[in-house]
Amino acid sequence: MTDRTADPNDGVDLYLAAGGGGDPVGTTITASALTGAAAGAPGTAGARPLVATYAWERPEVDPTPGPLGAADFTGPAPQGPPYGGTLLLTPASRPVPPAGSTLPRLAGDLPARLLLLDPCRGLAAMAAQIRRLADTVGARHVRIVDMGGDVLAHGDEETLCSPLVDALAVAACTMAGVDASVYVAGPGTDGEIPQQVLLDRLAGAHHLTPTAEDADTAARALAWHPSEASALFAAAVHGVRGTVRTVGRLIPLTDASARVYRLGLDEALALNTVARHLLDARPDTLDEAADLAARLTGIHELERERNPPAEPPRPPVAAPGPHRTAGETMALIRERAPEATHATYRFAARALGLDWHHIPALRTLLGADTPLLTLR
Repeated sequence: MTDRTADPNDGVDLYLAAGGGGDPVGTTITASALTGAAAGAPGTAGARPLVATYAWERPEVDPTPGPLGAADFTGPAPQGPPYGGTLLLTPASRPVPPAGSTLPRLAGDLPARLLLLDPCRGLAAMAAQIRRLADTVGARHVRIVDMGGDVLAHGDEETLCSPLVDALAVAACTMAGVDASVYVAGPGTDGEIPQQVLLDRLAGAHHLTPTAEDADTAARALAWHPSEASALFAAAVHGVRGTVRTVGRLIPLTDASARVYRLGLDEALALNTVARHLLDARPDTLDEAADLAARLTGIHELERERNPPAEPPRPPVAAPGPHRTAGETMALIRERAPEATHATYRFAARALGLDWHHIPALRTLLGADTPLLTLR
């Protein structure tokens, strides 16, 4: 079923990028699609959407464990309206070393206002932040957007990696008592729950398909950002189909990969085991929340970052440049992804022994300007 109508709320919408990392990128695409749907014309945008997001990114971006709070950023006071005590991130914001964050640069490259969602002081404090933020900006509806779909995790999925932050978003919004919906953008694109499993859980849910113009709202960010799920989602919206090699696994791109599915907050809560237990326990700290999630799923996201497993050495390959032609570079990438029709730029960089900072140079060398690298 296709739904290109907005929720019956005509006030300001507040978006929550539920998964951290690159979810603000996919959330911006989703916001463009929903705004276009509300206006009756795909891609029609008004004011830049308000997107509250965690500053919790992969260790190669931020070597410090756990999410960053407002005290972990410096920079001039943002100009503009107050947001209920929530930090507005700008291109002038700076993470306090040794922390790292892509959010300040995203604040300059995405047509969205990025606000810092802080889970560090426990569930009740996060719920109060969401309630205060919604009241301050006059939000009549909160849209929780998750890239890939682990917001619907039961907790026993074999490929599940990061259930905590999505569960916190669902539980906190429920506790805050805000009017909210949950959106799954690009089912399966994060590689955490197989797409067909998610589609079974989303059976009967309304969906819409963003336009290429919606996806292009994130093009500047995707030119350098290491997000894989948002890149797969954007590529699927542009019509890419096939098998994509990511850093973690092979992921199929289908028509469903280009869709955004909507369900009610209560429906998402009924599916998310960790979120229900968080509401029952109401942990006072992030550590307590992570301990609870670990007991339910076997995945302790804080301990994993505090004590990371040893990573196998990458093949020593020189950075893109005059030492290797585009053809030679593509041959190396294809050799390391023989089953795939496409690859993420993060995978391509890693296959060459590089890190995500080399993505722009790699794209320049290969003359690539699409969300994914075409291999076949």
